[in-house]
Amino acid sequence: MFQKVFKRLLYNKIIHYAGFFTLKIISSTYKIKIINPEIEQNILKRNQVPIYSSWHQRFFPGITFFTTRQPISIMISQSRDGELIAKIADMLGWYPVRGSSSRGGRKALNEICEMAFQGYKIGHIVDGPRGPFGVVKPGLVKIAQYSEMPILPTIISSEKKWIFNSWDRFMVPKPFSRVIVRFGSEIYVPKDLIGSSFEEKRVFIEHSLNKLYHETDCIWADPEKTDRLFET
Repeated sequence: MFQKVFKRLLYNKIIHYAGFFTLKIISSTYKIKIINPEIEQNILKRNQVPIYSSWHQRFFPGITFFTTRQPISIMISQSRDGELIAKIADMLGWYPVRGSSSRGGRKALNEICEMAFQGYKIGHIVDGPRGPFGVVKPGLVKIAQYSEMPILPTIISSEKKWIFNSWDRFMVPKPFSRVIVRFGSEIYVPKDLIGSSFEEKRVFIEHSLNKLYHETDCIWADPEKTDRLFET
């Protein structure tokens, strides 16, 4: 009995605090360079809400970086792991909406769109929470379609990182690593898009994100170019 109570206390009261402080401490050491910040700025100038879209693999550095974009909301699964992430996100100032394609998706979709209508920026993990890796799920397209707000491809790439043995090869930039945050051109989804046209748009977004990630990761292969980039 005591062991169960202790485990519950550890999970509900301690682990997310430890995760929060670890995340904050490590993230505070990163040297971040933003590429194409004008794309985001132009969306905001039009009084639109960007839907920051990124892979689950690069989630770690983004969750602290985008706290500067408050108010901001994110959809997080109703799983036990999702509960931990939601608590940390809430402590960082995000507004977590609980749901995913496998559980509570429709309600979460309606709620996240309502947040967009209220002026909340939206963060979305395009292939989460279980993958497959590199595949954009329909939820992103639906959020953009129903909210009529632009998808903003958000590419996060780090010079030095730990890579975990998970389904997405989850990456955590090492302390004091240089990190690139790159915005791609915004993508709009027509309100009346259905059937094969909907799928074509999903695939187009998927290819666009994959191409941008590949191009951004290749920057690190040229040390001189990288040094110039971080000097500007």
